[in-house]
Amino acid sequence: MALTMKDTFYISHGAPTLAIDESIPARHFLQSWKDKVFPQKPKAILVISGHWDTSFPAVNTVHRNDTIYDFYGFPDSMYKLKYPAPGAPELALRVKELLMASGFKRVDEDRERGLDHGAWVPLMLMYPEADIPVCQLSVQSKRDGNYHYNLGKALAPLKDEGVLIMGSGSAIHNLRALRMVDGIVPWALEFDTWLKDALLQGRYEDVNCYQEKAPHAKMAHPWPDHFYPLHVAMGAAGENAKAKLIHHSWQLGSLSYASYQFNSAS
Repeated sequence: MALTMKDTFYISHGAPTLAIDESIPARHFLQSWKDKVFPQKPKAILVISGHWDTSFPAVNTVHRNDTIYDFYGFPDSMYKLKYPAPGAPELALRVKELLMASGFKRVDEDRERGLDHGAWVPLMLMYPEADIPVCQLSVQSKRDGNYHYNLGKALAPLKDEGVLIMGSGSAIHNLRALRMVDGIVPWALEFDTWLKDALLQGRYEDVNCYQEKAPHAKMAHPWPDHFYPLHVAMGAAGENAKAKLIHHSWQLGSLSYASYQFNSAS
């Protein structure tokens, strides 16, 4: 009997220092993952990270994942961290097959790329043993929310094959707006609250069209790369899925760590 996944997830991974900074609440949330959030051990993990942005969908077909340090000016200790999870080349080819069968005409294979920090930082806290095969799928930031929702929809069969589908981004991602302030800036709170209400009420079409529907959409996401992993997780869960807010914290005035679970058990 194949392991069936009823859930998909969207994780806000915040700052790369999540990997080392004990004061970040989201770190403790991710460390409690297996005990409190999701006790099932997946056969493989598919991560859609906001840090891999390509013109066409791409998957990494490698046997062993290198750890990519795609950040600058952080403490030296961060560049020594390793997350040597096995690659998942069979899953990568299955993703390609599903996407092409759903009308995505071109899906590229990257035979060298490992895991960017949108994947390895949260996974290091969630699955520290690094013993579950991981594959990454890129976002296409020049496309829209509906496109990424449909990308997710095409991936839905993977849940019945024991694959954990996880989007990794940030519910709000405007690095230029970060400030050392107490509390949350009003525009960020408004966008974040709109998103939570839309998701919990199942208004997925509104979230797909967030640029027209949400308050301060352009301020919250000047570039949509960290938001589109959410649309993929939503699409993979299905239109009748129930959303649940599984973690919420803030950093630097407007960096939201809101993370969501989508349950498709009917």
